[in-house]
Amino acid sequence: MKLHHPYEWLSDAEQNRAFVVMLPVTLLAMAIEQVTSAPLKSDVAPSGIISFELAGKLSLAQEMVKSWGQLGQVYAGLNLGFDFVFIIAYVICIGLGCVIVARGKFLSSFGVALAWGMFGAGLLDCIENYNLIQILLGFGQEANAVLAQWCAIFKFAIVGVSIVYVLVGAVVTQVTKNK
Repeated sequence: MKLHHPYEWLSDAEQNRAFVVMLPVTLLAMAIEQVTSAPLKSDVAPSGIISFELAGKLSLAQEMVKSWGQLGQVYAGLNLGFDFVFIIAYVICIGLGCVIVARGKFLSSFGVALAWGMFGAGLLDCIENYNLIQILLGFGQEANAVLAQWCAIFKFAIVGVSIVYVLVGAVVTQVTKNK
């Protein structure tokens, strides 16, 4: 039984080319995210925007926002806004990586599931961002902080497992191909 993945509408060669294009785009977007998050590091938010994502309590999230000051809050808004571009890039890039590795027969079903799962990670990231923006704008409720935290946790889990799958699978595929 052939497993269907989200990039079947592209030939294998087109998937490879798309991945080669999306990898530097994703890395560039990640670098921009790092630059806009750097001013958000404080005693209350030692990991910047990541601390904000994982706050889990409205009072803590509000304390972080306050610690950033007015300029930091502008950086936080830029970071959260640009994150929507980053989401598109990383979902496509990592999903394509999963599909390409799965084509090499390394845990193919798992790779296809992860490729689809990347769309879930992107959706979770969007929900997380919406909730963080509500807090940043001063409209936040306790539920916003809790929902943002859980979305971030599940997003990071899906993305982390997918990246490990791509890296390990690429090595395993190369080693078995060279034997």
